[in-house]
Amino acid sequence: MALKSTIFKASLSIADIDHNYYADHALTLARHPSETDERMMVRLAALALQAHWLQDLCNGDGTLAFGAGLSDPDDPDVSLTDFTGQKRVWVEVGQPEDKPLLKACQKSDQVLVYCFHHAAEVWWRGMESKVARMDKLQVWRVPTDSSQALAKLAQRSMQLQATVQENTLMLGDGVQTVDIECVRWK
Repeated sequence: MALKSTIFKASLSIADIDHNYYADHALTLARHPSETDERMMVRLAALALQAHWLQDLCNGDGTLAFGAGLSDPDDPDVSLTDFTGQKRVWVEVGQPEDKPLLKACQKSDQVLVYCFHHAAEVWWRGMESKVARMDKLQVWRVPTDSSQALAKLAQRSMQLQATVQENTLMLGDGVQTVDIECVRWK
């Protein structure tokens, strides 16, 4: 018998001061049995960082959602789809291979990778030359201490506040707050 995903619910209030985006999102995250709390929470942080595109690209007329993630390697971890069904923003979390990133660049207007974990630097050294020509691709490094602190916020039911100011995401649950300042590698 296969293990099923664990369902997490998050009420996320976003105040993106950098992009003048303020909204509340009711989210459902399905955590695959092989996914860690750290990876799941990095997915949630990536959504908070990219949520402003809902207004900036789609004038509010789009869908910002989590994909199937580890359950379907051809589906993004987070995506923004406009009302025509076109993927506008495709977000991958972790350390993906170059071929799936190339496919994502062909299917979407913009592709972002949020890598984390202590092995991210080793992964990037092997990937940098392979993805150099992908103009639609951005690669961001989430500091390991920040991603590990995010994992401590994971609960089956979450009330979270996200503030983006001066390229820093402050994500908190009212008791503890994690500051995440991603570093752009590409």
